[in-house]
Amino acid sequence: MGHLAAALRGRLRRSLTGLLVLLLACGPLVACSSESDDNPLNIPTYDPEAAASAEASESAAAAEASASAAASAEAAGIVTAESLSTDRHVITSIPEDLDEQQTEVLEAFVNYDEVTWNIWFTGTGVENAEPLTTAEEYQIIENNYEASSGQTIEGTVRISVTEVFAMSPTEAQVLVCDDQSDLTSYDAAGQENTDPDYLRGRFEILVTFTNEGYGWLVSEEARLSTNECTVQ
Repeated sequence: MGHLAAALRGRLRRSLTGLLVLLLACGPLVACSSESDDNPLNIPTYDPEAAASAEASESAAAAEASASAAASAEAAGIVTAESLSTDRHVITSIPEDLDEQQTEVLEAFVNYDEVTWNIWFTGTGVENAEPLTTAEEYQIIENNYEASSGQTIEGTVRISVTEVFAMSPTEAQVLVCDDQSDLTSYDAAGQENTDPDYLRGRFEILVTFTNEGYGWLVSEEARLSTNECTVQ
């Protein structure tokens, strides 16, 4: 706007069009100042520092509004990928328009998956999986836990829920794509022992649930493919 200020020193008459352009330039995202001896018409001039401050305030307000909207959705019982996520167990996407049963199955899957991943992350707490699985499936998890011999995993697993199938009031399945490319494993002594062919990659997994009146329990977990699915 320097050329506008110079022109004002030479002539005080401004056209209505020029004045409107200047006023529009000093909109919500542009901070202006009207204090200047070289500005006889008291027309605001651009202040870079104030503009940066105003933009930062708008960004902070937008972030706060987004967080508030997510909190409101969670409080209203609306299930979202964000509300189902934790720092190291991130749900990247979920199917839209799930009915009540499908939503229950989705929440049961996320709870089960987070609990079991926490077992492998920490090397502890295998008993936490027992209330979430059938006796046969829990035995498989317990055997894998004992075979891991204190191994732990670090990193973040990202899960895209592809489909939630409700076959009957007592049977359901969840199809997911797990992105485990960020994971690293360590033995009980703290030495890295990552097996990239087994641990890292994108894995399509089908989890089967049964409900015999005690809530949705995992009865089977099967890996269908490696590096063929996509995490959205």
